[in-house]
Amino acid sequence: MLKTDLVWALDPVAFAKDALGFAPDPWQAGVLRWSGKRLIMNCARQTGKSTTAGVLGLHTALYYPRSLVLLVSPSLRQSGELFRKVSGFMGVLEQRPKLVEDNKLACKLENGSRIVSLPSTEATVRGFSAPDLVIEDEAARVSDELYAAIRPMLAVSAGKLILMSTPFGKRGHYWEAWDQGGDRWTRIKVTAEECPRISDEFLAEEREAMPAFWYDQEYGCEFLEDQLAVFRYDDIMAMLETDEPPLFGGNEA
Repeated sequence: MLKTDLVWALDPVAFAKDALGFAPDPWQAGVLRWSGKRLIMNCARQTGKSTTAGVLGLHTALYYPRSLVLLVSPSLRQSGELFRKVSGFMGVLEQRPKLVEDNKLACKLENGSRIVSLPSTEATVRGFSAPDLVIEDEAARVSDELYAAIRPMLAVSAGKLILMSTPFGKRGHYWEAWDQGGDRWTRIKVTAEECPRISDEFLAEEREAMPAFWYDQEYGCEFLEDQLAVFRYDDIMAMLETDEPPLFGGNEA
């Protein structure tokens, strides 16, 4: 058992398969084995991003004693749903870890690790420090103020930050990190067509039932312009970026 536990500690994919009975898709296995600090998951609805994050959160809490895992979302209900995924996986374990604290929104393991779900409230988030893993669910709809409050918490712990969502326009920190975050971020994009559990028949029905804009966003993972916007994002940026010399000023004598 000690050998098996060591394998699970070193390989979250083996932990998912053998301990939880969860066979990850190739992209999910990549997330579970990811070793970076900043990750963006741009995934269509029902592709399994929350399940993957739940496994990763539980693995962190189990095998990194005294770790703090924070689950953040636009609402307390949504954070609670993600926490229930973690709790559900915990219940599958043959040897369920002993909990010294346990409620609907948080738990503390005997090894000192904590998993806490939080609403999208800046004041609430500021009460925590040095998390080892922060998972921001539906990140495209989380306020930029909350995101700004989260990042300083990672300074001392050098913790990991995961943003996961479907797109919601070309705006906010989620879009900016995806488009302008540079190589500091690992990016993963999974459309509905790439998910083996979503049938072509269902997607064809969805195409007929909703506007193309909404389908391309929800199922195609496309960052699209606000349909009510007067100016396109790319046009605005083009006006701000120019190689032309200024009309006035400069270094001329």
